[in-house]
Formats: sequence, C-alpha cells, structure tokens
Amino acid sequence: MAQKEEEIKNSPPGGANEFAALFEESLRTVKPGGVVKGRVVGITSTHVLIDVGYKSEGQISLAEFLDRQGNLQVKVGDQVDVFFDSPEGENGGIVLSRQRAENIKIWEEIENAYNEGRGVEGLILGKVKGGFKVDVGVPGFLPGSHVDVRPTRNLDKFIGTKDRFAILKFNRARGNVVVSRRALLEKERDTLKQEVLKVIEEGVILEGTVKNITGYGAFVDLGGIDGILHISDMSWGRINHPSEIVQVGEKIKVVVLKFDAEKERISLGMKQLTPDPWHTVAERYSVGARVQGKVISLMDYGAFVELESGIEGLIHISEMSWTRKISHPSKVLQVGQNVEVVVLNVDPGHRRISLGLKQVMANPWELAKEKYPVGTVIKGPVRNITDFGIFVGIEEGIDGLVHISDLHWSKKIKHPSELYKKGDIVEAKVLGVNVENERFSLGIKQLTTDPWKIIAERFPLNVSQSGLKSKDKSRACLTSESLSAWTRALKDSFMCPS
Repeated sequence: MAQKEEEIKNSPPGGANEFAALFEESLRTVKPGGVVKGRVVGITSTHVLIDVGYKSEGQISLAEFLDRQGNLQVKVGDQVDVFFDSPEGENGGIVLSRQRAENIKIWEEIENAYNEGRGVEGLILGKVKGGFKVDVGVPGFLPGSHVDVRPTRNLDKFIGTKDRFAILKFNRARGNVVVSRRALLEKERDTLKQEVLKVIEEGVILEGTVKNITGYGAFVDLGGIDGILHISDMSWGRINHPSEIVQVGEKIKVVVLKFDAEKERISLGMKQLTPDPWHTVAERYSVGARVQGKVISLMDYGAFVELESGIEGLIHISEMSWTRKISHPSKVLQVGQNVEVVVLNVDPGHRRISLGLKQVMANPWELAKEKYPVGTVIKGPVRNITDFGIFVGIEEGIDGLVHISDLHWSKKIKHPSELYKKGDIVEAKVLGVNVENERFSLGIKQLTTDPWKIIAERFPLNVSQSGLKSKDKSRACLTSESLSAWTRALKDSFMCPS
C-alpha cells in the first residue's frame, strides 16, 4: 500500500489524479468474499496466475480449468470470473477460486430460473432410488414421475441424455435441487396446443408423431394435442394390426377427419391422403380377366387374395376345384402364396370382387362331355351306393350316377345294394352330361334291348290270333278283345309294379 501511495506522489499532477481514482476504485470493488473479474497473466504446469486488479496476483490450481476430458479451458489474456477468498495466502499472494465462482454463478442461475419459471440445461447421469441423478452444474434429483409426460417402462433410455429441466425446489445451504423434465414438456405442449387449435379444422393436413399404438389404432401427437388414427383409416387394404403401418416415434402425415373443439377430440386419417382404389377398380379388373394376387387370409368359406394395395377379392371355397370336395381352403392354399385367379364379378359399390381359382384350369366336365358322348359305354368301379342309385367312377373326381330306375328294365328293385356293392366293376352307357350342374348320367339297363319294344312288335294291337304267323302262335294267345287281360298277364310275367 505504501508503494502505491509513493507512486501517486511521484507521478505527474494529471496522471496522479487519474491513477489515484483508478486505485481507489480498485480498492472499493475488489474485496474478499465475492466474485470478481480477473485476467489470466500466466500458466504454469500446476497453476494459473490471475490478476484481479488487487495489489498482488493470485494463483489457482490448474485442475480447476480442466474439462472432463482433461483439456485446459483458458489461455493467457482470457477474462475469467473467480472468487476472491482472502487477501493473504500461505505463499503471500491472494487466495482465489474458480470453482467457488462457478458454483455461486450456478446457484444464482438456479434461483433466477426458479423465480422466472424457466428451465436450465442438465445431463442425466444415472439412476438412483426413485429417479435419476442430474448434473445441472450442481448435483440434482429428477423424480421418475417427472421424466416424461407419460409413464414409461424403459427408463434406461434417458441415461446420458442432455435436456432442459424446470426447478421444482432448491436449498442452497444444503446443496439440494429437485428438477422436472415433465414440467417443461407440459408447458411446451400447452403452448403448441394453442397454436395447433388455431389452425385445426376438418380437411387440414398435419404432421404428427406416433405416440402410442393399440389394437384399434394409434395416438398421434400433433404438437401439444393428440389425435386418434383408427386402424380402419390407416389403409384402403386389410390390416391385422396398426403396427403393420406405423411405429412408435415415427413422423407421419395425417388429415383431420373430424374435430370436436369442445371436447378437443380429433379423428385422423392416413388412407384419405391417397385416392380410393375402389373408385376405378372396374377399369383395371374386368370380368373374365386372369390376374395375379397373394393370399392374405383364409376363412372357413374361402380365401382373400390381395390384388394390389387396398384391393382384395374373395375366392369362395366352391370356386377352388372343379371336382374335389374341399373341406377348408387351407387344403388348397396357404397364406402368403402367390396365385393366378380369374375375375368372376366386380362390385365397386360394396367393395367386393369375386375370384375363381378353378377357372384357371380346364373344366374337366367340358372335357368329359367331349370324351364321352351320349351312347358311349364305359366301365368303372362302384364308388358309392345310395337309396336312389349307384355312383360309378369315370375319371379322377368325376362319378356318374346310375339311377335306380336305370338299373333293370323289369326287375322290381327296392335298393341298389340288392344288385351291387362298393368296388364292383360295372359297365354302363352314357345317357347325358350336364356341365353346368356337374352331373354325369349313366344307365345299365340301356346296355340291353328294351323288352317292351319286342313285345310291341310281336303283339301289335287289333291283330287276332289267326293273323299271327304259326311260329308266334305258340307264344301268345291274345286278341284285341282280351287286351286288358293280356296286359295284366304281361305285367305279372315281367314282375312289373302294378
């Protein structure tokens, strides 16, 4: 101090007054117990020399100027904030602290953020009981219920992330700080919500983030307010679960379908952003056309085939085979299988397309009609016996029916089993093939001449016994006068039903 006063006395008049003013100002402002500005004037291997405008310089451990990676954060000439602890240290210089200055600034920032309701930057370090340890300049506690606006099971994903946190409460003396990430998120959401509500209306296209997925749809965050995207409005095609179309965290474009301002309920749609493919389906799929598709679902009554995105048709179980009796579509098709089908019917109004699988192949009934014209004699096994006749195997999948009335010309048959059993090889004559109804008619008695025609030839009406040739007289004794008696006798002789 004496040296400073001596310099003032020996200085020029003008300079002395100016220097004295500066000196007095430094003595007033640079006092122990507060944060002061300092300038780095030297750096050694262990310390950083700081000039704070006091009568002597101070030195601070080099470690207080290193970052987490061990890099030095200052250089000679830099201005830094330091805490003026004491005017006299063990080595004669003033005692300064960079850490205490930083700590004071941090607590001041925490207090100001708390009073102003704003957030502070922080890093989530790790999990502790009930929440997380957070570095906001000083150690802080983040309760688990305040980490997000919605409860989350995977808390580990937050560890190591930087974010902004609201100050819920703090105690500077104890060094306690409780922070909340959720409070700032809710505040931001409220602000965004008001902005979204200003522009939202039916038909508006917005971008949102998928927040949650359920079995019936997905919740989309539009910015402070959520909308529901129903599964039926995700795609024009069939969807088993919303996760086939969207994923949590994915950004998607949606259109507002319905908005209830009073209840703040928003219904959203995705498929409405593209044209409805059913409007032009008849132009692309004409009746009779062969098309390719993929089996996407099997039901008891048939199989659904996707022809294109949003367009699917049904192959009814009756349209899967010409000859086989199929108990379930899985006997013929599998989910994911690519198939060729024929368009049978198109109904855009009801959003239906009927498809046929068997129509891709030649109709065996048509081939059978050509191969076995009426009058052809076939031979095959008896495959089934019913009350009304027997079924004879003709080809794979095609059986012909011999009606009970076509088994014998005159014999009275109560049941076909009186004459045949399964497996018997029989001959029969083709009587007709009905392609439309898939029926093949056969006759066994037609292999022989109708005896009634023979009787009619041998015994014409109104011919007396004397008019018959001698060789026929021994076979009949009928006259026109006794025709009724002859008929009764003839029926009895052929065992015809009365």
